[in-house]
Formats: sequence, structure tokens, C-alpha cells
Amino acid sequence: MQTVLLVIYLMVVVALIGVVLIQRSEGGGLGIGGGSGFMSARGTANALTRTTAILAALFFVISLALGILARYEAKPTDILDRIPAANGTTQGGGSVLDQLPGAAPTTQAPATTPAAPAPVDPNAVPNN
Repeated sequence: MQTVLLVIYLMVVVALIGVVLIQRSEGGGLGIGGGSGFMSARGTANALTRTTAILAALFFVISLALGILARYEAKPTDILDRIPAANGTTQGGGSVLDQLPGAAPTTQAPATTPAAPAPVDPNAVPNN
């Protein structure tokens, strides 16, 4: 559905750009010049103005529809959730870098009590 709307949306955009470029501007620009032709300047201006308004309304409606469809489509998944856990570890504990080949697993050392300082020999010579 989104693909169909996107194709229609692109066609409306191209048509809207073309209609806006054809319109007569104050400086002449790419507007239809001269008074001769099958339509008068006033008739051409009315037709182009209506066409621009219709195309702008279609542009707005299709933009809203695409936004609403994107909101209610299946939720995108995080790419990091697709990486399988290595060595039986869970996703929550490690990082993606831990799962690279050759990376050492980051495990926290168990908490130990500090060792008692070695007894000082009173007959030793100080080194400082």
C-alpha cells in the first residue's frame, strides 16, 4: 500500500512542479507568453490556479496518508537486537563489541578484601 501511495505521490509532485513552472509570473519567467492561443490569459490563469490547488490538496492528503500508514505499520526492530548472543551470554549484560571475534569478554572480578600489608623488618634498609 505504501508503495502505491509513494508512486502516486511522486507523480503528483512532478505534476505540481510542472504546473507551477507554467504559470505566468510577474517577470514573465517560464509562463505562457502572448495573448494568442486557444485560451485567454484570464482563462489560463484560472485553469492553472485550480489545477495547482487540486494538486496541492492531493499532495497534502497523500502526505498525511503516508505518515499515518508509517505510524501503524509493523514496528521497526533495532539492529542491535538482531545480533545473536555469543557464548551463551545474554543481550542485557554485554555490549556489541564483546561479541566480536577475538574480543575478551568483560567480566567483573569478584569483590575481594584488601590483603594485609607485609610486616616491616625493622633491620631493613629503606630504598627511598
